[in-house]
Amino acid sequence: MNKTLGGVAAIAFLTAFGGVAVAQTTASQRPARAAMAQPVTQADFVQRRVERLRAADANHDGTVTAEEMRAAGQAGRVERRNAMFDRLDADKNGSISRAEFDAPRAGGQRAERGQRGPRAEHAGRGHRGGMHRGAERMGRGGEARFPIVIAEAERRATENFTRLDANRDGTLTLEERRAGMQARRAEMRQKRMERRAPAASPSTPASE
Repeated sequence: MNKTLGGVAAIAFLTAFGGVAVAQTTASQRPARAAMAQPVTQADFVQRRVERLRAADANHDGTVTAEEMRAAGQAGRVERRNAMFDRLDADKNGSISRAEFDAPRAGGQRAERGQRGPRAEHAGRGHRGGMHRGAERMGRGGEARFPIVIAEAERRATENFTRLDANRDGTLTLEERRAGMQARRAEMRQKRMERRAPAASPSTPASE
């Protein structure tokens, strides 16, 4: 019997179990990896860090509010779920059969969280995912950082590029980006250690 999972039911099922992404074959991964290894210009570096802010700026006033960020995050989640459904619905009949649902695993393909539609690009880990992480932090005091001024975010991105561009050739190599990430991690570890360190107690004057 051909059991068919309805659209809404299928999405709920996939979401409940962490989502199922269409597997990426080794051949299809190579272009993305090759792109990662290519030098990044300042224009591309800055653009990647502000493009999602600009997309979230619904009223085009140059700032992103907490409400705009939430709405953009929700829209992104819906887009990813729709793309997931479309990939599984091989015959495009608006429903997912058991055979379609099992096809990726039957073919020995891996389901990878990080490779879903627009988020498949590895470079997105640093900037594409930032908007959605920001939306998720709304309930944990994240609203204090809003509104975000896009021009200010662009200025900071330019400064970061200059800091990472060790040889000052106007591009960032993969090695320079890795070095910058390592330096950032070390800086964050140092700050955590300083916060956790007990405050030095004032010296007690010697009694006379």
